[in-house]
Amino acid sequence: MDRTPLHLLVIDPQNDFCDLPADWLPPAPPGGDPVAPALPVAGAHADMLRLAAFIDAAAPALGAITVTLDSHHRLDIAHPAFWQAADGAPVPPFTALPAAALRAGAWRPRDPAARDRALAYAEALEARGRYRLMVWPVHCEIGSWGHGVHAAVLAACHRWEDDRVARGAGGGGVGLVLKGTNPWTEHYSALQAEVPDPAAPETLLDRGLLDRLARAGTIAVAGEASSHCVRATVEDLLAHLPAGWDGEVVLLADCTSPVAGFAAQGDAFAASLRGDDDPAAPPARARARIRTRVATAAAFADELRIRA
Repeated sequence: MDRTPLHLLVIDPQNDFCDLPADWLPPAPPGGDPVAPALPVAGAHADMLRLAAFIDAAAPALGAITVTLDSHHRLDIAHPAFWQAADGAPVPPFTALPAAALRAGAWRPRDPAARDRALAYAEALEARGRYRLMVWPVHCEIGSWGHGVHAAVLAACHRWEDDRVARGAGGGGVGLVLKGTNPWTEHYSALQAEVPDPAAPETLLDRGLLDRLARAGTIAVAGEASSHCVRATVEDLLAHLPAGWDGEVVLLADCTSPVAGFAAQGDAFAASLRGDDDPAAPPARARARIRTRVATAAAFADELRIRA
């Protein structure tokens, strides 16, 4: 199969993650609550504007674009409605739920039948060493406004598709990948859930997406957030790209931002791609066989124009 020179992987560029100004918000429904992002990441709106400009500037060089969509049910193991405190009080968003606290009964599922499975999940998540269970605001609920793509990025993707059709470039349109539909596991990475379940194919390593990415000479990555979904996706990508893949992974550093309170994780992730991290750490060991770097969107677009 022909190789794609450049594949742009856009992680979760969704309304719920963007700190949108008031004039970018939809009107409130009659008699309803105002519509606003559920989990806005500071800087994400500006990230998405830069990303849209990059798509336009780099359009002739972009052989493929994949957009992932965080896609959740309201009742989810990482949402408040799933949990209650020992006294029955609600669990507020941004509460960490360590497995030890669950074992002690400080927090418990509202459905008693879910206790053992939820505890097993929290223990498995911590054993993997990347995250621990966190209660987030209900976000990216399937079918909601917040689940949709930032308007500027969506429009840029449409222009890219229209341009390819006009030029007869072929290769299809923007690929869309939904992640997070299984309510029993967090699914930060676009490639697999945090705790894959052999009985749930949607949580397992997405070999179709991995194969499409592996056909690229360069994979550029952008989206939200650098501390979580972008980081987890790139770490899994570096771990699972086939042996002998001789391409390059480029993080568009000004097209991603960390979740509030997790800036250190976002910085450490970027450092790992620059080669500034501990060479014994797992991301560094994966990176040792794959070229990675960090660039601004404008600088990378300029580089692509020079190459052309």
